[in-house]
Amino acid sequence: MPAEPADGTAETAIETRGLEPVPDSERGGRVRELVPTWVAANISVLLLTMGAGLVIFNKLNIWQVLVVAVAAPVVSYGLVGLISIAGKRGGAPGMALSRAVFGQRGNLFPGALIWVARWGWETINAVSGAYAVLTVLDLLFGVRSSTPLILVTLLFFVGCTFLVSGLGINALRVCSTWSAYLFGAFSVLVLGYLVFTTEWSAVFAKPAGSSAMMIAGIGTIAAGGISWVPSGPDFTRYLPRTASSKAMVGATVGGAGVVVLPMVLMGAVMAVGTPDLATAQDPVSFIGELLPTWIAVPYLLIALIGMLLINSMSMYSAGFTAQTLGIKVPRAAAVSVNAVISLVFGFLLMVVATSFFGSFISFLTLLAVAFSAWIGVFGVDMLRRTAYDGPALLDTTRTSAYWYKGGFAWQAMTAWALALVAGLLFTKVDWFAGPLASTWIGENGLGWAAGILTSAVLYAVLPRTAPAEPAAAGERALAGSLSN
Repeated sequence: MPAEPADGTAETAIETRGLEPVPDSERGGRVRELVPTWVAANISVLLLTMGAGLVIFNKLNIWQVLVVAVAAPVVSYGLVGLISIAGKRGGAPGMALSRAVFGQRGNLFPGALIWVARWGWETINAVSGAYAVLTVLDLLFGVRSSTPLILVTLLFFVGCTFLVSGLGINALRVCSTWSAYLFGAFSVLVLGYLVFTTEWSAVFAKPAGSSAMMIAGIGTIAAGGISWVPSGPDFTRYLPRTASSKAMVGATVGGAGVVVLPMVLMGAVMAVGTPDLATAQDPVSFIGELLPTWIAVPYLLIALIGMLLINSMSMYSAGFTAQTLGIKVPRAAAVSVNAVISLVFGFLLMVVATSFFGSFISFLTLLAVAFSAWIGVFGVDMLRRTAYDGPALLDTTRTSAYWYKGGFAWQAMTAWALALVAGLLFTKVDWFAGPLASTWIGENGLGWAAGILTSAVLYAVLPRTAPAEPAAAGERALAGSLSN
């Protein structure tokens, strides 16, 4: 979203800006550019598998799946859109702005947790991308999967991810736009094929599941979107301060919803005729079994680009997070750490793990809880704050306006830590169950909601400590102009 320089020269392809706030002179982005960004963030065949899981594991009928597919992106990407408003206010990445909330040292704690959580998300997507390559090779050339080939496909996928994310926001923006168009066109083609080949009487005859499983399904689908909340400002920091906040939220929800809704529904429809779809170790190859080759191959190739973009966007934000943790390297170099980790963990998941879907759902559940405590604190702070002190965000010494007491904002840290514990108390996954997981909140999979609510309420009622006077007077003058 960067603007073209005033002298008319073309901007370089590689983004070199790190944590430093974007000056107003470089803010030339448009709100509508957020739509393809969040379309691309959801181009994953895993949504088909998750839609199938709603039918097979949650025992929902098609109408309940429809409710889940509508509610999940509204809830999760509504939060992404709301938090992304901080990006246009402060012009900095989300985890850099988080320093103003938690303190220069305090921010290291949620930052480290979010960074580690991204390892899992990037690993899941790397595995899905590698499986897509393996499926295409099988369909076109009859090449069967093997351990050496798994390693090669993972290296290919992670290498491409590293390249795109290292180039920066300009490359992401161009790739997101084109992949959104292509994936949309082929999704319509797949949808049309399903319309004419599905046994609809079986789809509509399925009985309804419980309300608890429907609510839990909303949380499961929403978990992917919740993981993007801290990254929201990363993609809006190039927007001008006058950009409409309502339009930003609408573009974010709309861009995500236009993909999540049909993909989840298609997965649910596919599950009626293929009940083992959600339990398969390989979450991608079923596409080659359900669709003719002339549709499956190009669809998988475009989905592969989409999954590559998802990981590129995640690694792009992870680079900023690594920098906020004090890793003093350029953002592109910081991205390489996550690339290596996703490669190693991805290989283990593909070769060692016995249940991809079970591991995936467990990870999503814990991911949402890990991010929820931060969301509540940061969200309440946004309601109180209209501006950020740019120099103070970058100043990690005692002279920073965001040093607070010993580098910690104890109110934010207390609310965050207690909310994290509260969320885990109500959470249950394959290998972990909190002591309150059998309560109504736990049975409905609302551990993440408990985390957000707990952190928001605690931070709102705890006494607030004002930061020191900003070092730059010009930053203070902006406060009155940022109410939009």
